[in-house]
Amino acid sequence: VQLQASGGGLVQAGGSLRLSCAASGSIFNIGVMGWYRQAPGKQRELVAVISSGGNTNYADSVKGRFTISRDNAKNTASLQMNSLKPEDTAVYYCNAHVYGLGRLYERDYWGQGTLVTVSS
Repeated sequence: VQLQASGGGLVQAGGSLRLSCAASGSIFNIGVMGWYRQAPGKQRELVAVISSGGNTNYADSVKGRFTISRDNAKNTASLQMNSLKPEDTAVYYCNAHVYGLGRLYERDYWGQGTLVTVSS
C-alpha cells in the first residue's frame, strides 16, 4: 500500500492551496484518513481527519479555513486550505488507516509529505 501526496507549494498569506492524497495497493477499505503537519523544530501535529462516513475533526488553528474531504470509491482524500497564514508553513503528511484484502490486517500508512510554504 502506498500513499501519494501532492499539491504543496509556495503561496502568499491569504492565498489557497489544495492538497491531495491517493492510496493504492492491496486495499479492502480505508477507515480514518487525515492530514498532519510538521513545522521546522516542532512535533508533527494533527490538522484534520475524516472518517469513512464523512465525520470530520479539525485542529483549532485551522477551523473555518481548511476543509477535508474524501472519495471512498477512489481511496483519495483532499485538504482545501484557504486564508493561509505564515504559521501554516510545514511539511504536510497524509495518513490512512488501511484494512488489507480479506481484512487480514489493518495498519496506518503515511504519505511522503508535501511542503507548504506561506510567505508573509
